[in-house]
Amino acid sequence: MKKIHFIGIGGIGLSALARFLKFEGYIVSGSDIKETPLTKSLREEGIEVTIPHSAKAINNQDIVIYSAIIKRDNIEYLEAKRKNIVCQSRKEAIKWILKDKKVFAVAGAHGKSTTSAILNSIMRTSMLIGAESKEYKSNMVYRGDSDIVVFEADESDASFLNSNPFMAIVTNAEPEHMECYNYDYERFYNAYRYFIRKAKERVLNAEDDFLSTLDDIEAVRLYPSKDIKEIETIIREKEPYTSFLLKDLGRFEVWGLGEHIVIDASLAILGAYNFLDIETIRENIKKYKGIKKRFDIIDIREDFIVIDDYGHHPTEIKATLKSLSIYSKMVKVSPIIAIWQPHKYSRTIDNLEAYKNCFEGVDSLIILPVWKAGEREVEIDFQKHFQKYNPLFVDSIKKDDATIKLINNNRVIASLEKGVIIGFGAGDISYQLRGLVENSDKSF
Repeated sequence: MKKIHFIGIGGIGLSALARFLKFEGYIVSGSDIKETPLTKSLREEGIEVTIPHSAKAINNQDIVIYSAIIKRDNIEYLEAKRKNIVCQSRKEAIKWILKDKKVFAVAGAHGKSTTSAILNSIMRTSMLIGAESKEYKSNMVYRGDSDIVVFEADESDASFLNSNPFMAIVTNAEPEHMECYNYDYERFYNAYRYFIRKAKERVLNAEDDFLSTLDDIEAVRLYPSKDIKEIETIIREKEPYTSFLLKDLGRFEVWGLGEHIVIDASLAILGAYNFLDIETIRENIKKYKGIKKRFDIIDIREDFIVIDDYGHHPTEIKATLKSLSIYSKMVKVSPIIAIWQPHKYSRTIDNLEAYKNCFEGVDSLIILPVWKAGEREVEIDFQKHFQKYNPLFVDSIKKDDATIKLINNNRVIASLEKGVIIGFGAGDISYQLRGLVENSDKSF
């Protein structure tokens, strides 16, 4: 029985692999820099977790797998090398972890976690995603009676090329994480071409600028502007649902709000269509309850609603705010207050013009310090670039019962007690919105 150790096991992607391999019969251990709710959950599931990183965590493991954020001077990485233990990046490990599986791989700059979770709610099979499904309360589901795995295939480090796709579902191919591709657009798009061609089955959002050019590849194509009709928003106890017609397949209802959730759901439906009868799909999709940090409603009161959203790219933020405007009117709660924690200096600079325009429609904008994610600090004049929103800059926030406190220099300068308050970011803003403490500089 092989022993596998994960450096950075508290990351949302690596923890899913760790959980999966434990169910596959491996002896799994891991480490991280700080204790978090996720590391505590892993420990409760029987995985030995060392906090913080320590050379003593490396003993007689067969393989050490490390996350993308781990640098080569990490104490555990160096100890594993000294002991001649095989060390693999997550990207490398995916090759053998998924080698013998029938992988339904979902890729794209936006919507892949949601599409993957919806697809798994439909198919009821194993799942590995970079988010927590609220239906399963986990980022991993294991079904030992099937070789099918729904897998969120990540383009950020080109690891989707190692995902062994039986089916490739692509939500969009907007350029993102271009540093991984040396800012070479041909290299970026060729990676998508290679990923799609590797799969036996393919479902594509055919209205994406790049995917629309792939006429030479046989695929099921979704044309949202003509294949999706009669979209209706439904609010039940201030929870959002969307009903829609898809092609000639009839009406479906899914948890969530906005055109983007309908597109994600439609891609999932088309991905499952040749494997399940349509009535089973229609019923199973109702089991989807959303995923953590994607329009994640964490507090609902009469005139105070708090939403946590992973949106850290301007396209995602703009789409979510469009849905939020509809939601605010339907539940009759206002104003709309956005709290933004910019994620990475590189991403902020690369998309600065789009960020400057993606917060249109908010009544107030609050900006937190940039979540560095290991990057060196770069000077960005947020006051100048975002002056049209008259933003408020704070060091941190903290939820306390029915208020969100705004903090500067360890002092509460104001409190939010009314309105629809939404937090955007991939850093520790999720912990802050929940009143939890988290100070390590790595993605949630």
